[in-house]
Amino acid sequence: MFGSRLRDLRNEKKLTQDDLGKMLNVSGKTIGAWERDSRQPNIEAINKIASIFNVSTDYLLGRPEKKEDDAKTADIEDLDKMIDNARSFGGKKMTENDREIIKAYLKGFYDNKNQGK
Repeated sequence: MFGSRLRDLRNEKKLTQDDLGKMLNVSGKTIGAWERDSRQPNIEAINKIASIFNVSTDYLLGRPEKKEDDAKTADIEDLDKMIDNARSFGGKKMTENDREIIKAYLKGFYDNKNQGK
């Protein structure tokens, strides 16, 4: 995974293996070995690569980056679970209808709040 991401990033910037090697103080052959996943760079090199290409080290290492939309979906799911588990408020029993109204209100509130960002 690392090797293919490195190769793709290098090609996007139209850099040769030798060009990138000079930037990282390694040989072009070393870059080739990294791209084939036959060798792995050290932490310092990974950090430099992330800086050069303006990506996260997580991205380079193949971890999926959590997208903002995924985070919003997770937050809404958490909110739904919280409200679904609410059985009373102020000593009064909450009905299913009450919970649905509260969910709709809060979703609308947060959607409007996030549009201003």
